[in-house]
Amino acid sequence: MTTTAEPNYWSLLGLEPGSDADELKRAFRREARRWHPDLNGNDREAEERFKLVNEAYAVLSDPKRRRQWEQRDTAPSSTSDPFATGFPDFEDYLDVVFGRSSNRRRRDQHAPEESGFEPESVTREWPDQDASTHNQSGSDWPTTAPPPPPPPVQAAENIETEVLLTPDQALQGTAVELELPDGTVVEVDTPPLAGDGWRLRLAGVAPGGGDHFLHLRVETEDGLRIDGLRVHYRLELLPADAALGCAVDVPTLVGPVTLQVPPGSSSGRLLRLRGRGLEWDERRGDQLVEIVVVIPSKLSDAERALYRRLQELALEDDDT
Repeated sequence: MTTTAEPNYWSLLGLEPGSDADELKRAFRREARRWHPDLNGNDREAEERFKLVNEAYAVLSDPKRRRQWEQRDTAPSSTSDPFATGFPDFEDYLDVVFGRSSNRRRRDQHAPEESGFEPESVTREWPDQDASTHNQSGSDWPTTAPPPPPPPVQAAENIETEVLLTPDQALQGTAVELELPDGTVVEVDTPPLAGDGWRLRLAGVAPGGGDHFLHLRVETEDGLRIDGLRVHYRLELLPADAALGCAVDVPTLVGPVTLQVPPGSSSGRLLRLRGRGLEWDERRGDQLVEIVVVIPSKLSDAERALYRRLQELALEDDDT
């Protein structure tokens, strides 16, 4: 079976020249199993063919050696016979060739040092082999080191921080110092013309890659809420005042003013105080007053009687 002529490695593996890495591995596995001495009763011809299969894979799987072989510039760099003193078990042999880690016990009773098998000479020219490692069964043939465990996955969590601003800070914009969960202090610039209820998003700074939101609160002690140039105010009225109309003092940014509430004002009605908002670049906003009709939680007997009479009158109007 041996010959001094240089073998055709592609033909030895039953492949077309230029086959890809996956085809090469499949062909090598097939031919190695076919010719492994353990599976051929230690037939001498099978041993020689197995050596050639191993040599073909070593050359074709290494781009540099394959190029040298195809160009016929130099012979393969390894000339020693890795199987001069014996052959490993077939499955253990594949573990060495493909860099697999295995806990499987050898089928035979001979340790590698007894068989004389030196797989490091087989895999020396093949990439991704670590000749200094030992497999888990205690033998000294190399295996690829297992990859490190992935880092623990931290669940993303969004955080929200409330930031209080004055009307002037909301109008002009201001710098806000924020301490992150890891102790880092960052400075965030709020945009001009901001408003109460706005949420600013700092992406990816919360634990696990979550977002940190700044919830802006822009409200005066009098209950005036700022939104850009506009000012909002909720005016609570008793049912009688809302039904009959009234004059009531409401706060503004420059002091209280008297507002005339028209009769028949229901909850949700908006009354406008022109020019009572904030000013920016010769623009001035308005103040909106929202009517909120409030029913007293406790009614006197007289009040309850009056509401009952109102109910009766409403029913009479429906009948007519």
